[in-house]
Order: sequence, then C-alpha cells, then structure tokens
Amino acid sequence: MTLSTRSQEQTLPKMTKGMSEVVRSSLNLLRPPPTLTISKWADKFRVLSPEGSSEAGKFETSRAQFQKEIMDACADPSINEVVVMSCSQVGKTETLLNAIGYYIAYEPAPILMVQPTLEMARSWSQDRLATMVRDTPIITKKVADVKSRDSGNTTLHKTFEGGHITACGANSPASLASRPIKIVLCDEVDRYPSTAGAEGDPVLLAKRRSATFWDSKLIMTSTPTVSGASRIESAYENSDQRKYYVPCIKCKHSHILEWKNVIFEKDYTEKAHLVCPKCKKKIDNQDRIQMIGKGHWKAHQKFMGVAGFHLSGLYSPWISLQEAVDEFLKAKKMPETLRVFVNTYLGESWEDVGERIDELQLYKRREKYTVPEEVILITAGVDVQDDRIEVEVVGWGLDEESWSLDYIRINGDPSAPNIWADLDMHLSKTYDCDDKTQMRIVSTCIDSGHHTNQVYKFCKPRLARRVFAIKGQGGEGKTIIGRSARNNIMRCPLFPVGVDTCKELIYSRLNIQNAGAGYCHFPLKYDEEYFRQLTAEKIITKYRRGFKRREWVLMRSRNEALDCRVYALASLTILNADLKMLAKQKKLQSQKKGNVNPNRLRNHQKKGNFVSSWNN
Repeated sequence: MTLSTRSQEQTLPKMTKGMSEVVRSSLNLLRPPPTLTISKWADKFRVLSPEGSSEAGKFETSRAQFQKEIMDACADPSINEVVVMSCSQVGKTETLLNAIGYYIAYEPAPILMVQPTLEMARSWSQDRLATMVRDTPIITKKVADVKSRDSGNTTLHKTFEGGHITACGANSPASLASRPIKIVLCDEVDRYPSTAGAEGDPVLLAKRRSATFWDSKLIMTSTPTVSGASRIESAYENSDQRKYYVPCIKCKHSHILEWKNVIFEKDYTEKAHLVCPKCKKKIDNQDRIQMIGKGHWKAHQKFMGVAGFHLSGLYSPWISLQEAVDEFLKAKKMPETLRVFVNTYLGESWEDVGERIDELQLYKRREKYTVPEEVILITAGVDVQDDRIEVEVVGWGLDEESWSLDYIRINGDPSAPNIWADLDMHLSKTYDCDDKTQMRIVSTCIDSGHHTNQVYKFCKPRLARRVFAIKGQGGEGKTIIGRSARNNIMRCPLFPVGVDTCKELIYSRLNIQNAGAGYCHFPLKYDEEYFRQLTAEKIITKYRRGFKRREWVLMRSRNEALDCRVYALASLTILNADLKMLAKQKKLQSQKKGNVNPNRLRNHQKKGNFVSSWNN
C-alpha cells in the first residue's frame, strides 16, 4: 500500500463522519415537530403577565381543568368552529391568548382578532397581547419589537415567521375585509354592532376572510345578552352544546352546577353552599373546587363540526359562593342589575318581559305627593320640537327610585328667544320638599336634534348649572352617556346618549310593582296622554340578512314623555353622584331646615364621572 493510499483511507472515515452529521442535521429539519396540544403548549411555555392576571407566573391548566378541552378544540383539525358562551372570570381571555401563542410559536398562520370596537382592539393588543409576547420567551424571540425601526410591526398588526396577527374592531369594515386569514378569533361577539358600516354582519365578514384555507378555524366567545338577539346564544344552539359535568364529592353523581342548587340565607351568606341534586348533601366551596378538577365535558347534541361550550360562574375557582351570593343579593333589587348578573355570572341570556307596557296600569297607580323627603336630587330632561319645548322634572332617591315632579309644555317657536327664557325660568325653579328643605334642579339634558344652534346657544353659558346639550344614538350596546365632544361651530360640549339602552332601563323599571329600588312614582295630576306617550314604543325583532336585530319602534304618533324621561335619566347618569352620601347630607340639612345646595354636589360625585373629566 502506497503512502497516498494510506492517507486516503485515513481521511475517508473523517469525510463519512462529517457527511453523516450533515445528513442528521438535514433530517432533523425535515422531522415534524412533536405532537403538542394547546393545553400542553400552555403548560410548558406560557407565562402569565402581572398586568393581566392575579396569578402571574407559569400557566397551569390544572388550575381550571375545564379550560383544557376548550383550548385543545381550538387546534383540533376535526373542529371547524369553537363557540364559548360563558360568564366573566373563567379564564376566557387567557384561553384565547394561549391559542394565539400556540399558533405563533408552534403552527404559524395568519391570525385575526376581532374586538367589538377599534379602541378595544387597540387596548387588547397593548394590555394583553403585548404583555404575553414580552413575558413568554418562546414567543418573544419570534415577534419583532414594535419599537424596532425595521420591525414593520404596529400596535394592531404584528408579523412573525410564517404568519401575522391583526387586531381590529367589529365596527371597522375595512379591517374586516383585507388579508386572507386562517385563524379568526371573535371576542365578545354580543357586543358587536349589528352591521359593520354598510358591509353586513361583522362575524360573517371576518369568516369570509378564511375561505381560502381548507383548515381554517373560527373561534367565538362572549357573555350572552338578550335571548333571541344574542349572537353567542344562537351560535351555541347550532353547536354540539357541551356542558361541564362534575362528580358529587359525596355520592359521585355526575351533574351540572346550577344556580337553583345554591342554598343561602340573606343574612348569613358566608354559609352559602351547593347541594347535590341526587343525594341532597351539602357541597361547600372547597368541595366545589375539588369537583371541578375532576369534571368532564359532555355534548348534548350531535357533533357537526362546531364545538360549543357553556360555563357559568359556579365553575370559576376565582369566585367563591359567598361572593356570588352577595352579588346576587345586590343585583336582584332591579331588573337591569339582575340582567347583568344573569349575563355575566350565570353566562345565560336574559329573557325580556314586558317589552310593551300597559299605560292604563301605570295611570291607575298614580299617587298624591309634592316632593317626598326620599328625594335626594332633581334632574330634568328637555325635548325640543318644531313648535314647542317639553320638560320633565324627576326626583331621584336611593337605588334610583324616582318621582316625577312636573311635566311642562312650553308652546312657541324654538327659534325665538322668548321660549328659551321661559325654559330658563322653569329650570331655575325652587322645589319645597316635605322635609322642609328646598331643592333645585342639579342637572339638565337638552336634546339637540331640533333647533341645534339654539340648543347650543342656550346650554353653553349655563354649563356651570350643568345644563348639557345631548345627541341621541340608537343601537344596542351603547352606554347611557358617552364622552363629550366640542366639534361643533359653537364649541359647546355635546354628550352622546345611548337612547335604546335608556329605554330598556326605563321599561324594566316601569315593570317594577313595589316601591323601592328603581320603582317609578307618578303624581295624580298627570293625564292619560302622558302615559300613552311614556309607553309609545316597543321592542320588536327584525331580521337583517338572516340575523336577528332588536329595534325600538313607535306605536303612537307622539312619544315626547318617553324622550324626556330618557334625557332626565341621562342627566342623572352624567352626574355619577354618590346617592348615599347625598342622602346623609340632605338629612343633616333638613335638620337645619336649610336649602340643598346643588353646587355642593361636586363633593359627592364618584371618581371617573364625565362631569369631572370634562371640567378637568
């Protein structure tokens, strides 16, 4: 053997070894990733941020075992749609974030997160998505920093290798109709507008963006609202309707946790407990949490590609039974607060009753009074028509029990100054109360839909007296009072008022039969026409492009009394006053037989009220 041959033989094994490493490395790249569900990924990698969780640190599915099947469904190839109808505080937001984190880190794809409004989408991205990216290392290195000059990322749009995530509002048709999307997440769908501009239903618009992907996924979550008009309820009813069953800690009977099985005494809520529907044995709060950890999901309908999940607050490990009962006892005082409890804790839709009010029954329950001592403050609502101005003066007591004190019609042309002088006289009136105090109107809302400039001209110099111009906004889900704006020619503050929300609230209170929280009192001097106008509208369900939509419709020619009551309620809401503190103040003043000074109201307004923010 020559020297050269020996040299070749010595180098050959080295070359073979090097090649084997290259081959091995190449095979590793081609090897599919290990099978990983979303729940396993979250347990292994997800870190909860302190800004968004009371239990910051490593995520543990076992803390709320019912989350496991929901999370895993979001990446199950056999499931086309996931529907979660639930209460608040069951980890719904973290479930969605875990799904997003999984797709970013493990199965990259174009993702769309739809929030009710563009503002909410921006807040969600900043407060929840950004903190998850920051605190979960496996994601941090994949998503470029928004502050980086060449990242190409913004608050609402972030890219990563193999995909991107966009946050948008259901009220923004442009953002719902752009890039193709594989994973569509729709959060709080019952708060979406009925249509995105003129484009149609926001959920359908978002869903159409995934049509190019054979393995697309639609994930919908929400607390329900009103039965018959709830998007999430309708979607859940078209799913396989899964419910979470738990084994009784005493007899092992598998059952659903339901509010009807919660036992409590009004004055001893700390003893609140559940009972097993079979053995009737007591289940305390600790037993409940243990049972939840051993539960399982069971479908009540045939699976047709849509997995539906329903959860109430009774499954939440973060809300004790005592806390739930305390909230219920507070909520049951008035229909509107009870509705909130049913929606946000029980995770159930609200069954509306009395959408049409019997004006004759209201007329029959009139009372004799002037200004009862229970009245804490007085507001007014003003409706401007083409040939008159109408005013209702309303006194408010604890828990927003109300007494209509006066209804005034001022005939005349609202374009002339004399009618406004008459209005100013009525709004400046002093009312003698039964407890010997004297009270004045502390807040007034005037509709600017008619004679707009005259309304601005009247309101602007009277802002110190809390005389505000308002503009009604129809549609479901609007707040009673929105942020004021000055984008008018006179730079007069203008408050938006969610009139449909106000009407629902007023009608629910008109149905209250016993004096107390929310009850509406009316004086003997009111005629039948007032009550016909107060009850002139009703809610009907209309179908737009196949979807249910609740609308208020006028059943009579005149509804000024209802409009005035809406504006008087808006006047109260705009104050955001602490009625309990004002009641104490009024009691002290009555002992001194003094005037109730409306200027002192500022000292008894709750934090974050619109008036204080406007003043600042």
